[in-house]
Amino acid sequence: MNGELQAFDAARLTALTARFPKLRVAVLGDFFLDKYVETDPTLAEVSLETGRVAHQVVATRHTPGAAGAVTNNLAALGAGSLALIGFTGDDGEGWELRRDLAALGCDITHLHTAADRATPTYLKPVDRTRPGLDGERERYDTKNRLPVPPRMVEALLASLEKVAPEVDAVVVMDQVTEEGSGAVTPPVLAALAALAARLPKTVFWADSRGRIRRFRNVTVKVNQFELFELCGTPDQQAPDEAELDRAIAALSAHVGAPVFTTLGERGVRVSHPGATTVPAVAVAGPVDPTGAGDSFTSGAVLALAAGASRVEAALIGNLVASVTVRQLGTTGTASPAELVNALAAWRKQYA
Repeated sequence: MNGELQAFDAARLTALTARFPKLRVAVLGDFFLDKYVETDPTLAEVSLETGRVAHQVVATRHTPGAAGAVTNNLAALGAGSLALIGFTGDDGEGWELRRDLAALGCDITHLHTAADRATPTYLKPVDRTRPGLDGERERYDTKNRLPVPPRMVEALLASLEKVAPEVDAVVVMDQVTEEGSGAVTPPVLAALAALAARLPKTVFWADSRGRIRRFRNVTVKVNQFELFELCGTPDQQAPDEAELDRAIAALSAHVGAPVFTTLGERGVRVSHPGATTVPAVAVAGPVDPTGAGDSFTSGAVLALAAGASRVEAALIGNLVASVTVRQLGTTGTASPAELVNALAAWRKQYA
């Protein structure tokens, strides 16, 4: 095992997490509302008009999703301040999302309101009589599929230019795949590249559903299947380390920054310089991988901003994800205290 990993102990973890409350982080990207609608099938009725089943909603709950899920994890880990850059619609979902984010203590000054945009929403029907993933039903998504108006692009650029020099880390969550329809438009990509070059002491980190190759000077996170899709070999299922490292090196050279490649149960491969696999925490029992990548990002970014090496940051990201995947039927979070127990489990597994 890598020497840094062998030396990493609870004292080092505690020293790093103790710095989290001093860190200032900006989150830029697509803020979604995760809205859960809980139904009870024992109360189902039949519509007199249509003869179809009328499912009875007995509870609703909601939480920030996509860039909001990253934000939620950063807050749970104790980030000192969180400034959000993006937009919501002027609708009920936007009101709920903004209230949830404000309750986390976030600065939503730069989370703009757009009357001509919908608040992106993942509507998740849930059978409350079946706990965990078994109770989840087909999801209903609300997204914007038309280009962001120029005035909103200008507002986002102005916010980014103001906020980035004032923070220790900028996390970009590019969730909307439709070109130009989310917060991360071509002008925003160009501004990020310029700011990352201008602010070398600031951690810039990006996760993107479809545009990761268009980032420059920004540390990027991909999973192994996205990586091989980018390299034109999408059929790779379990690439060996040589193949993996060639693909990672090519992407790192292309974006001009380090690459963190998640490998599922195997852990994370970290690049630049060289390449190291940081093993994951083995988790027994049922797991819910929803949001695992977001929780990994949150832990890794805070660790980097706190002074961790890339290998240490990947391990802390793994620890966070190992806690959140145990939380079924929701996008989970982890606290610094929970990471200590996760590290003990990890060390026992790889002793």
